[in-house]
Amino acid sequence: MVKKGAPKGNQNAKKHGFYSKALDEAEKLQLEEAQGIDGLDEEIAILRIKLRSLIQNAPLNIELQLDAANTIARLVRTRYNITKEQKRSLKEAIAKVLTEIAVPLGVKALIR
Repeated sequence: MVKKGAPKGNQNAKKHGFYSKALDEAEKLQLEEAQGIDGLDEEIAILRIKLRSLIQNAPLNIELQLDAANTIARLVRTRYNITKEQKRSLKEAIAKVLTEIAVPLGVKALIR
């Protein structure tokens, strides 16, 4: 039986892979901390890092923040196979947090 892919523990994907250009050095360190996870967990971790960065660096871009939050909610639903009601609650909680950030900044949030 021949195994496909890189040897166990190989770091090529982190150093040279798809996400290497999408993350700055601080985010790469955060991702390394979030490693040790498989499948959708890495996608969810990266999106959480990028959402945090969006909130800090582009606080007025509420629509993009909501898009990222909705994507996280869909991935979490898929990952943990949660019900539609649980997804709705998660989406509402994320929207509430984003709204609480936007209102003090004088931004009208576009909740979908």
